[in-house]
Amino acid sequence: EGLSAAFLDDMAQASIRRFEKLVGEIAIRAYTNDAELSQIEPAVLQLVASHNKPFRDLVINQRRWVLFEYPTPARAQRANMPYAAYMDYVLDTVALDYAAMLRQATPLKELMEKTDRVRLIGPGTDLSFSIQGVPAVLCCGEYNLPDGECFTAPVKDSVHGQITFNTPSQFWGSQFQNIHLECSGGRIVQADAEKNSDKLQQILDTDEGARFFGEFALGFNPRIHEPALNTLFDEKIAGSFHLTPGACYDEAPNGNASAIHWDLVNIQRTDYGGGEIWFDDRLVRKDGLFVLPELKALNP
Repeated sequence: EGLSAAFLDDMAQASIRRFEKLVGEIAIRAYTNDAELSQIEPAVLQLVASHNKPFRDLVINQRRWVLFEYPTPARAQRANMPYAAYMDYVLDTVALDYAAMLRQATPLKELMEKTDRVRLIGPGTDLSFSIQGVPAVLCCGEYNLPDGECFTAPVKDSVHGQITFNTPSQFWGSQFQNIHLECSGGRIVQADAEKNSDKLQQILDTDEGARFFGEFALGFNPRIHEPALNTLFDEKIAGSFHLTPGACYDEAPNGNASAIHWDLVNIQRTDYGGGEIWFDDRLVRKDGLFVLPELKALNP
């Protein structure tokens, strides 16, 4: 209440001045209340996100950074785990041989950079797009802890079809389940969800770029199997992929700019309904397991 555009600009510029002096950031977050943003109007959150975009762009795209989320009782409760079990879960998923992961995942990066057409198939999902000419980036312990993904971005106007995300997602203080999107010409033209469908529309109306995708990634952390309702972990689930309404990264640019970046996760293992990923009419992953010999080392 009482926020003004001028105040938000001043706050963003103050943060930018502070970070311009740094070469990198080690961020350790600790969340204590998952409902902190739940009663704030989406229009206010849109305003904050829009004015904070220059600062976010500086930190994400122009500085070295690594993020770790300290396990708290609030996050354990969200993951439906006792706190001691959640602490063990976090430490187990973080403590990997990332050098070995990098070696095992390099063939996936090379394959993605040779690929034009991607097709995703599964329950409620038949989506096609191009990733031709967009770099693929391996994330193996340099940015997030835990880590384990390879991301690129769809050619902005190439996304066609429908997709259902079978993993719950928390964004701007609200929880969403079974988000279903229909896309044409790269744009999300229809969206609904089992929960908070009205807030879903408001998030996708943040700006024009919020209805286009800025990232496509495959997750392969061998110790993350079930959703914790925490994107930092869920986007790395073995046998998953995620697509991201909103801004692209400078490392894998597709020209999409937005104040939001919302990773939405689909798990393709058989216990989640199965699914397939095709690159240029070649089956790459089936029911969450890589089928190409050079990629099987990534299977858990």
